[in-house]
Amino acid sequence: MSSDNLLKKVKQLREITGVGFKDCKNAIDETKGDIEKSIEFLRKKGIAKATKRMGRTAAEGLVCISEKDNKFSMIEINSETDFVAKNDEFINFAEEVSNLALTCSGKMEEILKSKMGNKKNVDESLIDLVSKIGEKITIRRSGFIGTKNHLNFSYTHSSIKKNIGKIGVLLSIETKKEKKDVINIGKQLAMQIASLSPLAIDKEDLDANVIKKEKEIITEELKNSGKDIKIAEKIAIGKLNKFIGENTLLNQEWIMEPKKKVKDVINDFAGKDKFVIKDFLRFKVGEGL
Repeated sequence: MSSDNLLKKVKQLREITGVGFKDCKNAIDETKGDIEKSIEFLRKKGIAKATKRMGRTAAEGLVCISEKDNKFSMIEINSETDFVAKNDEFINFAEEVSNLALTCSGKMEEILKSKMGNKKNVDESLIDLVSKIGEKITIRRSGFIGTKNHLNFSYTHSSIKKNIGKIGVLLSIETKKEKKDVINIGKQLAMQIASLSPLAIDKEDLDANVIKKEKEIITEELKNSGKDIKIAEKIAIGKLNKFIGENTLLNQEWIMEPKKKVKDVINDFAGKDKFVIKDFLRFKVGEGL
């Protein structure tokens, strides 16, 4: 690896983890320049703090939601700069594509082939917009929630217009209650998801590989701490339970009243009625890029 490339890698790792130059250089050397493995290396050494997602948002753009008759679609469209994301042409393009996404039930292949107001399909219009603005623009992902038997909700955070912002959430709830009686808690749950970014609804919904990886990292971190094995095992269990609690919606602290868990708030609200969170989607601009 050239010295320039090494310095770039070290700088990138420092920005992501907040760890010093020497430790970052050592991690880069050990992993032959692999950033993800370097992050894992630093965590196992106990140098970098554990977070749900150790990464920085690298892309700009918008998340757009469209809705009609209890059906909701959500798309993320990325640009290279925030300046372009605030451009009227970019916003208008994003809005129109968002409406088409609802018609296509969020199916990306169908969205890209759909005709826009200019008589061109989305794919062709995207190329034209890139040529005009002079910046890379991509339609990154799309989602859809529209089960008739459920009550569905949406929420956008850091909105620049209605249903257009930097974070979007779709939420589906199964209940026999009327929507007018559920609107308030539905919105609050969507805000909870936007704010605390759960990975799953409950413990059993968490990806087994995510739990396995977290367990490995915690174990390695404690091995390097020099603590007694029995004490380390107890600490590991506590850390893993904390990770699960922070990353599953029902087990998170309720943002409106942190002394309560989300599941407690739902139980209090539901009473004897059925009230089950069936699904949610959360998009944050540039997350994971």
